[in-house]
Amino acid sequence: MWDQLRVDHGKEFYLCLYMQERLSEYRHNQQREPYLQTNKVERMWSEVNNRVNYPLKEALIQLQDQEAIDMEDSLTRFCTSNLTCQMCEIGLNRFVQSWNAHRIPGKGIPDQLAGTGTPRKITTDLLPDATVAADMYDRDMGSSLTRISSFGCDPFLSEADKVRAEQLFAQCCPDLSVVFENAVNYNYTPFKEALIHIIDVTKRCA
Repeated sequence: MWDQLRVDHGKEFYLCLYMQERLSEYRHNQQREPYLQTNKVERMWSEVNNRVNYPLKEALIQLQDQEAIDMEDSLTRFCTSNLTCQMCEIGLNRFVQSWNAHRIPGKGIPDQLAGTGTPRKITTDLLPDATVAADMYDRDMGSSLTRISSFGCDPFLSEADKVRAEQLFAQCCPDLSVVFENAVNYNYTPFKEALIHIIDVTKRCA
């Protein structure tokens, strides 16, 4: 259990802050506020954009400009969202690992600080999944959160069709981390080819 969460002023963190406040009595150091909203965190997003988002966005814009993909098509939107989210997850995980291993002047290394800064363990039943937590937020706060929505409709009629498409795609692109590495180094071709391929495979299997 984190003693304190620090976030920017965006609404996307409301559910995290709600749960942090709700579980504040379980924190190890209760002399600190359970969370802080600060502009310092905001500056990290420029790093995330440069290292993850912008290269992928540039590749997608090029595909649209070349009329290689039709973003008005629901299947294309679904495939684009699916693949891009997987790529972003790879990039964000690397960014977090890099950040946690770097030295913050006057503070120390996050990985080392976390080793002694989060000694309080809590049971999993106190941490419901996102849907249940959001229902709790709606009930307790008297307002509703924007729920996760899909970008495009899932075209698969069965789980077997979806698994088959994933297997066919994996034969062509067995390691998405390689595709991501190329994209962030301004070689967009592997990402473009992967997206075109997953759209084609999905059309055949759905």
